[in-house]
Amino acid sequence: MKALLLSGGSGTRLRPITHTSAKQLVPVANKPVLFYGLEAIAEAGITQVGIIVGDTAEEIREAVGDGSAFGVDVTYIPQAAPLGLAHAVLIAREFLGEDDFVMYLGDNFVVGGITDLVDAFRDERPEAQILLTKVPNPTAFGVAELNAAGQVIGLEEKPRRPKSELALVGVYLFSPAIHEAVRSIEPSWRGELEITHALQWLIDAGRDVRSTTISGYWKDTGNVTDMLEVNRSVLESLERRIDGTVDDASEIIGRVRVEPGAKVTGSRIVGPAVVGANTVITDSYVGPFTSISDDCRIEDSEIEYSIVLRDSSLSGVRRVEASLIGRSVEVTPATRTPAAHRFVLGDHSKVQISS
Repeated sequence: MKALLLSGGSGTRLRPITHTSAKQLVPVANKPVLFYGLEAIAEAGITQVGIIVGDTAEEIREAVGDGSAFGVDVTYIPQAAPLGLAHAVLIAREFLGEDDFVMYLGDNFVVGGITDLVDAFRDERPEAQILLTKVPNPTAFGVAELNAAGQVIGLEEKPRRPKSELALVGVYLFSPAIHEAVRSIEPSWRGELEITHALQWLIDAGRDVRSTTISGYWKDTGNVTDMLEVNRSVLESLERRIDGTVDDASEIIGRVRVEPGAKVTGSRIVGPAVVGANTVITDSYVGPFTSISDDCRIEDSEIEYSIVLRDSSLSGVRRVEASLIGRSVEVTPATRTPAAHRFVLGDHSKVQISS
């Protein structure tokens, strides 16, 4: 079995962060989202991984390399434009050959991995297996319709009037039958080859398409709100470890990880939180669910429920929360402008001024 890991999207919902960085490399708990997918694939016993890359190909290649750090062998597959998930399968035909494969969206996050799903697919070998989960806003996703017996009878991509609240999670398992399906469909109104259309083609052709509704945690990390929520979820399982330097005037409460080379002085950190290597925190407060990356500087500031990327600094800032701060950012107080009042008042006026 092989894996197809999609990492070619432009990440418009995470701009301006993704103007200069691949969305799949934005870190959660100081580790790129893409790495969690690679680790899940490796844990499932899959070693041959094709990564679909687009405009950020060089950055992805630099971060992942040949895959040996994750215990896999990586083949990079260029996609000229993001033309849909089925298009990714189409251009990966040579790499995939006649093998079964799992397709994993690189900006998705599934707690608990995919090992059980892969094992079940290997044993039962339907033509396709999809993962579903209930969402409050199904119009933003591919949506599945099930019959009374729980069988998949219909799929729609971002429907205006969803027939269910079951959204497709960004993990799919396929037999080689999917190749005929992606060759047989036409682009949607969005100009993309939709994987929902390919799955519908299989259903209409009488092929065995199964679904699993997951109750565990899943997130599409395509926007800031979801990214912060995933960061919170990952930090919930953090183990306390202090490898850096913390002085006696500082207070470390709960599950906090301080990486080697980091220095905490006169500060209070309340976990779960992670402080990256060589980061310096001075006279500051770092609250729960905060990830501060490597080589950052936090001075005389307060931050909580946020992600700070490498080489960034906060100085004299009160208070930052629910924020995603990019690389090499400087956050400082604004220059205070002297306040003055100018009046032209008539006779017998009464004026009240709040100081």
